[in-house]
Amino acid sequence: TAVIGLILFGILHNLLELRYVAGRFSGVLGRPFLDLLVALITAIVVCRLLAGVVGRPARLAEILLGYAVIALAARYGLDGRRRRVAWAVVGAAAVVSSAFPAYHFVVLTHLHNVVPLFFLWEWSRRITSPRGRRAFRAVQLLWVVAIPAVVLLGLVDGSLSTDPGIVRSVVGDGQTVLATSAPPGAAATLLGTRFLTVFAFMQTMHYVVWVALLPRVAPDASASFEARVPWVTGPRLWAVGFLAAAVFAVLFGIDFAQGKALYAALASYHAYLELPVLLAMLVGARSLSALPTPPPADTASPRAASPSSSVSAASLLSAPSASFASGGTGALGPTPETAAVAVAPEPEVGT
Repeated sequence: TAVIGLILFGILHNLLELRYVAGRFSGVLGRPFLDLLVALITAIVVCRLLAGVVGRPARLAEILLGYAVIALAARYGLDGRRRRVAWAVVGAAAVVSSAFPAYHFVVLTHLHNVVPLFFLWEWSRRITSPRGRRAFRAVQLLWVVAIPAVVLLGLVDGSLSTDPGIVRSVVGDGQTVLATSAPPGAAATLLGTRFLTVFAFMQTMHYVVWVALLPRVAPDASASFEARVPWVTGPRLWAVGFLAAAVFAVLFGIDFAQGKALYAALASYHAYLELPVLLAMLVGARSLSALPTPPPADTASPRAASPSSSVSAASLLSAPSASFASGGTGALGPTPETAAVAVAPEPEVGT
């Protein structure tokens, strides 16, 4: 499941996530912050490409650059005591991660699959029915927390398997996939099998969110992105995604390990670009006051008049489960009509 999903939707979900994040949170990703962020992530891409050649030094460099991304986000998004606290936490975490790099990357792998929860939680604020909003959020907690917990606790061990099945010709015995999802030294154990199962399930749901759900229920984010980058239309983005899937299918067939390394390098942009947005959502960075509030999911509006953009809480549950300081200008900066209303600090409707 993990390998087939990666081949079919790996690059496509990268592109669709970048479109959503850049469109919905353009106020967070303003210049010059965006330029510095892209420079740091590009350095991470280089580290990932060199990891197979230089080994541990490249991995350690990626760890430090990853924390530098968070530190940069704190520099532009926080102030005063919160910024100093954030830097202290980042510094301590960087020391721990550098001491245990293998664990760092396993944790990063699994946390990345949890990220959609935060974007869905933020999106659900537009569901005006308190009951519908709570139900929607409960569904998200079900697949992000409850189901993985059931697997990791060993309650379904009898149904787990590491047999590569139809992708054996691509991944061999599957140890390459196991090694990226299991704690160090646990790949060949039952615990490793549990972590692989959780990874495969969470990755599948990750793709469902970015490929099937958010493009459907958040057309405003896509429209915002296309207004700033008009040549990247929806059909073109999907076409590039499926074309890339075909290319990577060939690369994976020739050498899965090398193809996976190239994919991981390119995926750095979407994986690390989301970190500043998460910081802004979690701690209420000052840039959030520049983000527009999208129309409620079940309230009529000019944009929501069509069936493709008007979504009720019930239909969602039936589906598969001011820029940073000195920023806010340039291609992805906010426009005057989208720069007035707060997102994170706003109280929710109802209880």
